[in-house]
Amino acid sequence: MFARKIRVEYQHEGQLQPCPLKWLDNFSMRNFTNASVFDDTLPVADGCLEIGTHVPLDRLRDAMEDWFRRKSYLPKDATLVLTLS
Repeated sequence: MFARKIRVEYQHEGQLQPCPLKWLDNFSMRNFTNASVFDDTLPVADGCLEIGTHVPLDRLRDAMEDWFRRKSYLPKDATLVLTLS
C-alpha cells in the first residue's frame, strides 16, 4: 500500500529542514477523516513519509503546505519541498 517513500522538507532562509514527525502526523491524522485521497499516507520519521501510488504529489504538497501554515508550523516565507527517496 505504501509503495513510495518521500522526503518532506521545508526551505527557509536558503536551507532545507526536515518537517518534524509531529507536523506529518498531525496532517495525516486530519486527512484520515477529511480527505480520502490522502488516506494512504504514513509518517515514519522527521522528514519521512510513506505514501500509496494513488496519492498525487502536487496535491499532497499543496495540502500539506496549506495545513502547516494554518497550524502556524511553517514560516510565512518558507516553501515545502517533497522529493521521492
